[in-house]
Amino acid sequence: MWTIYLKELLELTRDRKTLIFTILIPIFAMPLIFGGFAYVSSNMFKNAKTAEMRYALFGKDHSPGLSARFAQQHNLREVPLASEGDIRRAIGDDSIKFAVVIPPQFEETLKQQQQAKVTLHYNSASTVDVTQQRVREIVEAYNASLRESALSALNLSPAQLAFALHPIVLDKQSTANEREQMGAIVGGMLPYLLLMVCLTAAMYPAIDLGAGEKERGTLATLLLAPVPRSAIVVAKFLVLFTVGMTSAVLMVGSMGALLAIFGSSLEGNMAVMVRSIGLPDLAMVTLMLVPTAAIFASLLLSISIYAKSYKEAAGMITPLMLFVILPTVAAMLPGVELNWMWAMVPLTNVSLAMKELVKGTMDYRMFGVILASTTVIAGALLALCRWWFNRESVLFRN
Repeated sequence: MWTIYLKELLELTRDRKTLIFTILIPIFAMPLIFGGFAYVSSNMFKNAKTAEMRYALFGKDHSPGLSARFAQQHNLREVPLASEGDIRRAIGDDSIKFAVVIPPQFEETLKQQQQAKVTLHYNSASTVDVTQQRVREIVEAYNASLRESALSALNLSPAQLAFALHPIVLDKQSTANEREQMGAIVGGMLPYLLLMVCLTAAMYPAIDLGAGEKERGTLATLLLAPVPRSAIVVAKFLVLFTVGMTSAVLMVGSMGALLAIFGSSLEGNMAVMVRSIGLPDLAMVTLMLVPTAAIFASLLLSISIYAKSYKEAAGMITPLMLFVILPTVAAMLPGVELNWMWAMVPLTNVSLAMKELVKGTMDYRMFGVILASTTVIAGALLALCRWWFNRESVLFRN
């Protein structure tokens, strides 16, 4: 068995594609891609909120106060338009980002203590609606000044004025510390990355170990060797398990090194969370991947053994990624928390456990249950793969 294992492993190390998916992507590509994405997206959101916006304003004479609010914004620049009919064209060719129309009788309506309206024209086909947010902040600030002016005329004391503006104030006292708050966000994405890397790394070797050997005719030769079929299955399984675990461990190690090197440059809750995560937490995250990698190895090998060709195996394995994504994403849904029920659900339990480890709120009794249940599932799938490999109708479908 070990001879077959070492032979298959040696052949994989000579495959450039395997080295890329097993070593280069987990160590360099994934941390750099997602670290770079987080950095770029953070800067883009910050720039979007402070970047200069061109706008048009109609009816300035109808509300000098509101018009002055827009003029005082240092990151807004007014662009004159001939008429309101040019608004759609100007927004379409990006001459302006938005236009505000103040109707006639605006001030008279407010003096009569009636609600007045202004119209905002902008392109709302955007994932993050920064334009409306920035305009709403200006209008809300003007609303606040009008409310204070109206109420101050009633000669109210500061306490009475505060009551009139905000009768009830919600005093938020969160029981979650800074690590838990940030860990809930980061911990939801971490399992998705690790599980997908673990699956993807073993995918191409799995296709080659089953369907690839069928196409080359080497599987029939291997079956003639004086080696039990169970030993052949276990050897191929161990190869895929080794590849998947190697990728996952390398990625955990590279992300840990990345946080250790650049963690000091972080600020806020992210910095607190990074400094709170220690080697025991990373070791437990890695431990959670051991039975998970065994599950992936068994499933991939079973599919590859069944497939007639390399192409068919690739087509059959691709939908497996969907079955990995759905349970992992389920761990990020609201209301899905780690309890005794979810501790029995494959992949979702591992995702929830990783999130709790990052947050620092792991119940170690459930940790043992998750390891045990996932190990049992991995063993059952390996037994199924062994039974599958012993069927002549599966091995020689073509």
